[in-house]
Amino acid sequence: MRKLVLAAVSIAALVSVGPAVAADSPIVIKFSHVVASDTPKGKAADKFKELAEKYTNGKVKVEVYPNSTLYKDKEELEALQLGAVQMLAPSNSKFGPIGTKEFEVFDLPYILPDLQSLRKVTDGPLGAKLLKLLDSKGMTGLAYWDNGFKQMSANKKLVAPSDYKGLKFRIQSSKVLEAQFRALGAIPQVMAFSDVYQALQTGVVDGQENTWSNIYTQKMHEVQKYATVTNHGYIGYVVVVNKKFWDGLPGDIRDELSKAMKEATDYGNSQSAKENDDALEAIKKSGKTEIVTLTPEQNEAMRKAMLPVYKEVASRVGQPLIDEFLKETGRSPMN
Repeated sequence: MRKLVLAAVSIAALVSVGPAVAADSPIVIKFSHVVASDTPKGKAADKFKELAEKYTNGKVKVEVYPNSTLYKDKEELEALQLGAVQMLAPSNSKFGPIGTKEFEVFDLPYILPDLQSLRKVTDGPLGAKLLKLLDSKGMTGLAYWDNGFKQMSANKKLVAPSDYKGLKFRIQSSKVLEAQFRALGAIPQVMAFSDVYQALQTGVVDGQENTWSNIYTQKMHEVQKYATVTNHGYIGYVVVVNKKFWDGLPGDIRDELSKAMKEATDYGNSQSAKENDDALEAIKKSGKTEIVTLTPEQNEAMRKAMLPVYKEVASRVGQPLIDEFLKETGRSPMN
């Protein structure tokens, strides 16, 4: 697959180097993502396209490629770094494998109690500090986009930690998520988002964790008998742009794109909670998945089962960062 990415970059290099183009031609931004257009990320990307083209008076053209039509999630960051695509919105988990392990702090179970606490992180100094780490990877972090809180699903009812034992769960590529499922006695399997439905359908994996909007738009509820309301984790995205491309843009164009990104971010994040609520109702109406709600005692048992994950990944993510994150959100994993 690396050869395919490199081939795409070679072809792109023959066409253009950087954002400089003929005076009468628009600057093209290829924006690739792996989810459906009718998800929070998909709608935010489309809103950015609309606003970017409007605010630059057509000097910029944004081409949005949803649903892994351009690159799968295992390929897209390399494609961005090499210049084959200009903009992405990968989940926080995707940055660990390229050496920015600090973003995996977002994967810690129960570290974020609500969206208000999340905003304290993403809109504050801590969020800005994390984005700055991406400079050394050849990319510029522009914004944080919400998807929402994750739920567990499987063809077995998941109520107690022991219910997870021996089940194969699809995960994003994240050492924190690997540790999370091992703590439950489950078997984590890294898999591209676009492959999850078929893997669930054919029994390659038994279950997965995701937001309601992702579960519904990818039709995972059609191949999973149970979904448990856990809100145990968070899926968010970091909008990144190729740094060389971004720095090479005219200042006025960059300012208008930043304005468009801020408004698209506000729009997308305001849609996220609604999209997940609507998706949950649609899943219920489909009658194909039974929704399981935990009692307070069952919820506490899940938290306790996953508590060892914090200690296990501290050396990878950084204990000072975990402490700073918990201080900012004003909580511990057990409250």
